[in-house]
Amino acid sequence: MSAELPRVVAAYIAAANEGDADGVATCFTADAVVADEGHERHGSAAIAAWREEVTHKYRPRMAVGEVREEAGRTVVTGEVSGDFPGSPITLRYAFTLAGTLAGERIARLDIG
Repeated sequence: MSAELPRVVAAYIAAANEGDADGVATCFTADAVVADEGHERHGSAAIAAWREEVTHKYRPRMAVGEVREEAGRTVVTGEVSGDFPGSPITLRYAFTLAGTLAGERIARLDIG
């Protein structure tokens, strides 16, 4: 079943595609976790540093494919292109969302 892309996930993708590490970090809760390339990053500062590193190293851009709800997470499958061997590739982004006083934010992101 196809789902609608949540606003905060759309904001994350837009900021990531623009190479805006601070914009990416603002999409997450203060204690969020990102799991990517076999490593976990904890907290806003580590997430901003991760995104800056990824942007500098790969210059990735994601085109959204399928969006679905799965086990309480929003799962986005997208084609990612950039400066890396095998580009483009299809990756799966599993977003765990949390509501805050400031609105919905990403509590966890697993990329694989």
